[in-house]
Amino acid sequence: QVQLVESGGGLVQTGGSLRLSCVASGRTFNAYALGWFRQAPGKEREFVAAIDGSGTSTYYADSVKGRFIISRDNAKKTVALQMSSLKPEDTAVYYCAAAYANIYKAGDYYSQDRYNNWGRGTQVTVSS
Repeated sequence: QVQLVESGGGLVQTGGSLRLSCVASGRTFNAYALGWFRQAPGKEREFVAAIDGSGTSTYYADSVKGRFIISRDNAKKTVALQMSSLKPEDTAVYYCAAAYANIYKAGDYYSQDRYNNWGRGTQVTVSS
């Protein structure tokens, strides 16, 4: 088990940038796949981005591809989401999640059911 704490959310104008960070506690951090999900008001939580344990492979939702970048620092036990060219539709609570021994193929990274550790979320609001 790892505990995850997100930070970096806030209010930004359309076209602006924000960097979310998630710090983990616990051992064997590099054994976890990490992901970012988001939930907008009145909508279901959706996949945003994910990264494998080594940081070699990354995965993105089509809606954020080319605008968001996920990265991790295993020495510091952190995962970040650099968000650029933000749009009002990016407004949501963003959650950091970790999956241990539950990812078997590329498609699993996109499924929130594969993640067994979740942070409490950080609010991102993009004004028009």
